[in-house]
Amino acid sequence: MTDNQETGLSARRDGREDDQLRPLKFNLGIAPYADGSVLISAGNTQVICAATIEPSVPRWMKEQGIGGGWITAEYSMLPYSTLTRRPRDISKGKLDGRCTEIQRLIGRALRAAVDLDAFGEQTLWIDCDVLQADGGTRTASITGASIAVACAFAKLRQAGAIARWPLRCLVAATSVGVLHGRTLLDLNYEEDREADVDMNLVMTSAGTFIEMQGAGEEATFTQGDLNGMIAFGQTGISRLIALQRELLKSAIPDIPEL
Repeated sequence: MTDNQETGLSARRDGREDDQLRPLKFNLGIAPYADGSVLISAGNTQVICAATIEPSVPRWMKEQGIGGGWITAEYSMLPYSTLTRRPRDISKGKLDGRCTEIQRLIGRALRAAVDLDAFGEQTLWIDCDVLQADGGTRTASITGASIAVACAFAKLRQAGAIARWPLRCLVAATSVGVLHGRTLLDLNYEEDREADVDMNLVMTSAGTFIEMQGAGEEATFTQGDLNGMIAFGQTGISRLIALQRELLKSAIPDIPEL
């Protein structure tokens, strides 16, 4: 008997329990010209995350005398990733505000996990391209980007281009929300659209928080709601990190403990 059956609650539309992640799949090396890449599939959401290293840093770092490397991200949704065609940003003449927000979030998340001094005077570009969107594209991008970055650093180390391992921890993210009074983990598009409250959590493999983004959708939420969402999010992220570790250990046998 499932938890929902025990409590008399109906299962979610896709059959999951309230605290259950969507099925997760990883396909490493999806972009062979990148230094590290992965196709992450979370349910019907699919994102290609690629990490590419350039042997230079932004001009503003040189002008301000800031040493070490830099990490920056770009995020985009391909025109056919949604139910109706989404015009490319270039056709609108400006970057979509939502995309700008998300790529800044991805950059912040990975910079929090990397020793930029150990990386050296290089720039790590993280490109996240959404192939199919069914909710949680930003969280899938962060979870996938962490894997791509680890693979890129492994390639640098193998080439003797870095003296010490720069990645201090793994990073993963998930969404949580409150829908009709129920706390749910890893919302798909329909759930996210109808949710009274939704939140995105970003955490490290050390169990620390990087960022929380949450708001009521024409609704308010209680301290109990917040505690429940955080608890679900922590549980989900710990599962994601376990899957990341398992994948990376099989792909990079001598990877440091993260």
